[in-house]
Amino acid sequence: MKRFLISVSAVLAWASCFAQSTAPAAPPALVIKPLAERRIAELPTGPLYWRVENFASLDQAQAAAGPSGLAVQAAGKVWLLTLGPKGGATAGATVVAEVGPLPKVEASQYLLRINEASGPPGSVTPVHTHPGSETFYVLAGETSSRSPHGLLRVTAGSAETGLGADVPMQVSSSGKVDLHSLVMFVVDANKPFSSPAKLP
Repeated sequence: MKRFLISVSAVLAWASCFAQSTAPAAPPALVIKPLAERRIAELPTGPLYWRVENFASLDQAQAAAGPSGLAVQAAGKVWLLTLGPKGGATAGATVVAEVGPLPKVEASQYLLRINEASGPPGSVTPVHTHPGSETFYVLAGETSSRSPHGLLRVTAGSAETGLGADVPMQVSSSGKVDLHSLVMFVVDANKPFSSPAKLP
């Protein structure tokens, strides 16, 4: 009986050491889904803003989208995201938010893209860069963007302009509920949309 107790103790001690030395599980990945994109040769003039609007139907939003607007569906609603000067409005739409001015992007051709980001609290993207600006509008939860310039938090119902081209960043779902957000991009169309990077 004494030998059996000693053996059990040894096994438990070994298991405890193994548990302590095992690396923690990697956090879940934030899910990124492209919703719409378009290439344009020129940006609108002057300081640029993203205008976030709702429409009753996708057909109406697509018909109203100008050369720098993208119509998408997300979270059970129809959205028109338009890049342009401050203070604009689209006929038939309900303005939800306007955010800018955006960091300037210089290129011979531009890509406008709308992504949908979602994931449970703690989910993250790899550290990466974009060849242009990234702007966040959060539908639910909270997103955080970590970069050499600090931490940018955006809560539900809020929009914030992110950083400019080639700044390393890692985006996460940092709230208490699942993240659901729209992410608007203006980037150099002739460069890779996203590139691996490291934070200092």
